[in-house]
Amino acid sequence: MATDPKQQKSHSSNDIPEEMLKRAQQEYQEAYDFDSQDPLFGLTKKELSGPKMGRRAVLRLMAAAGMLSLTNVLVGCAAPTGGADAEGSTETAEQPAAGATGGEIVAGWGGTAEITTLDPAQIGQVLQFQVTSNVLGGLMHITPELIAEGDLAESWEPSEDGLEWTFTLKEGVTWHDGTPFTADDVLYTFNRSKDPEQSVHSSVLANVIDLEKIDDLTVKFIMDKPQASFLVKTLERSSGRAMTIVSQKAIEEMGLEQYALTPVGTGPFKVTSHELGQSLVLEKNETYYDPERPKLDKITIIPIPEPEPLAAAIEAGDIHLIGGNGAPAELIDRFESNPDIVVSTVDGPGFQYLSMNPHIDPFKVEDYSLSVDELMEQNGFKVRLAIAKAFDREDFIKRALFGRGAVGYGSVNPAMKFFFDTEINSVSNQTFDLDAAKQLLADAGFPEGEGLPTLKLLTTPGGKREGEIIADMLKKNIGLNIELDINDFTVLIERSRAMDYELMRLGSGGDYDPDDALVDFMMSDSKFNGPARPGDMPFGYFADPEVDELVQAQRVESDLEKRKELVQQANKITSDKVAFCFTHHPVFNFIFRTDINFPEESRIPGLVDMDRITLA
Repeated sequence: MATDPKQQKSHSSNDIPEEMLKRAQQEYQEAYDFDSQDPLFGLTKKELSGPKMGRRAVLRLMAAAGMLSLTNVLVGCAAPTGGADAEGSTETAEQPAAGATGGEIVAGWGGTAEITTLDPAQIGQVLQFQVTSNVLGGLMHITPELIAEGDLAESWEPSEDGLEWTFTLKEGVTWHDGTPFTADDVLYTFNRSKDPEQSVHSSVLANVIDLEKIDDLTVKFIMDKPQASFLVKTLERSSGRAMTIVSQKAIEEMGLEQYALTPVGTGPFKVTSHELGQSLVLEKNETYYDPERPKLDKITIIPIPEPEPLAAAIEAGDIHLIGGNGAPAELIDRFESNPDIVVSTVDGPGFQYLSMNPHIDPFKVEDYSLSVDELMEQNGFKVRLAIAKAFDREDFIKRALFGRGAVGYGSVNPAMKFFFDTEINSVSNQTFDLDAAKQLLADAGFPEGEGLPTLKLLTTPGGKREGEIIADMLKKNIGLNIELDINDFTVLIERSRAMDYELMRLGSGGDYDPDDALVDFMMSDSKFNGPARPGDMPFGYFADPEVDELVQAQRVESDLEKRKELVQQANKITSDKVAFCFTHHPVFNFIFRTDINFPEESRIPGLVDMDRITLA
């Protein structure tokens, strides 16, 4: 994980001792040296069991899930003990400075006017699960290196064939209302999340056949096939969301509407107040299972949709940190030059895109199951591809993001390490080619853009600058006239769900596994694929039976190379058929004032975990 540039250099071949680099390379090769047909990925039951896993098991499991890079290995090698100790724990070389416990801070949630829901079953936005990660618990949580560790699970053990996982729950955990936490809560959450009528994340549990309650503190998951990403994807309390544990008692007593605003959880903080569009107040959970956490007494979260008020607030010290959709790229240089503000940048686990509504002219597509050659006979597809090929991603990153981002041509992002396709930038149909883009428009009957209507680009106040640059670029490159249609983020999301837009600028975050991107976005029934669209629409923004088949196959493929092939094949089809005009892969910035200590162990990409923050 990249660290604060003001405090520590990133790893490079020039500043890594030769002995450390050699050891890391050896560990990296050993991690990937396993039989893909082995359901336990070359590990013994003992090595895979909790409460802690040794370094070898952690690296092997990450490799088997396609999540391991040499950088991950180097982080452990740089630890003062040389990586994992005898108990299997890992420590970073630098420990955060001690700070005062207690006290209050204010956090500004950027890019939104309100936090509409905190019910995991309905959460579809990073800015929402950033909050619930501080309020609700799960069997597992992840570290900044995306390694799974126990949360509400005290220990766990897989079967010899990898098809059963038995979890022992922590004893003495209570809900915020004082009710004991038991296996019944895990079972209730599973049954609720498995039901697509109750949860938008039911597909996350597709490989889980059943969950059995053994006793009040023991549960057993029954799998269809071994799944290397089970711990870090399915059971992780934040990004997975399907198994973020909820309280049946609280839901039945409060009702779903109120629970979505003030959920009762087992996490380090409890919600004591939530006024939509105003503020959300978290207070210390005095009975949290870890007596050392949380450090703070109170956190007030304030939604701040506009960039300049957000910047002014943190510069004046009115807020201590920025969460939510974060700060626009144009503010980062300004923050970095401020001695009172820390900017810590890590690879962003997500993708960004420009969506073109395929149900309306001039980019209408009725059937994505046709081959690319067949689609090329349709004027609507020609216009879509022309826009995608006229989008200069490098220029956009330079002008709109001030160089902070990576060129993107698909939904599988660089943070996914092994699965990221380094060749797609040069082979995708969307590769920048202005002459080809102009020819496509002319072939569609719109030479130099003549005859195209003025199109509205749906974006947010925080995305205004990006929208202006997109409009300017496409006007200059292919003569397309675009007007900005600026809406608050919550309104944009509702319009996105209903396919109520012409052009739309949006993206995804918290994507730690191909299932996050492909399953959540690219399948015919994906949870973000126009779920509230009018009934006569056969799909939302994309639907292709071949992609559906590939995505389902990769989810249960134990051979890592084969899974990679399936993932990249599906990713390329969605790119070639212009499911979206993919724009870039973002970075994730932790932005906070120097009057708080935000330890590196809490800087998890995409999240804003505040349970270890102290006042300086």
